[in-house]
Amino acid sequence: MAAELDFSPPEIPEPTFMENVLRYGLFFGAIFQLICVLAIILPVSKSHKADSDSFEPKNSEPVKKPKAAAPQISKKPKKETKKKR
Repeated sequence: MAAELDFSPPEIPEPTFMENVLRYGLFFGAIFQLICVLAIILPVSKSHKADSDSFEPKNSEPVKKPKAAAPQISKKPKKETKKKR
């Protein structure tokens, strides 16, 4: 009776190239998502922020940005009338 039982491991086919690409692509995507979430959660060091400010020119006068001319909505186009003859 013991001779009839087969305890050998089942034969599992080798993964194909596309299965490997899919597996490692999913791992890469998961790691990328974790890095993105951690970048949002963890605060940025303030020393990096101070370094980026040193590249900007520091003037005692504030820089004025020109404002774009806003279209005037209150003006209505004049209605053209035909001349009566």
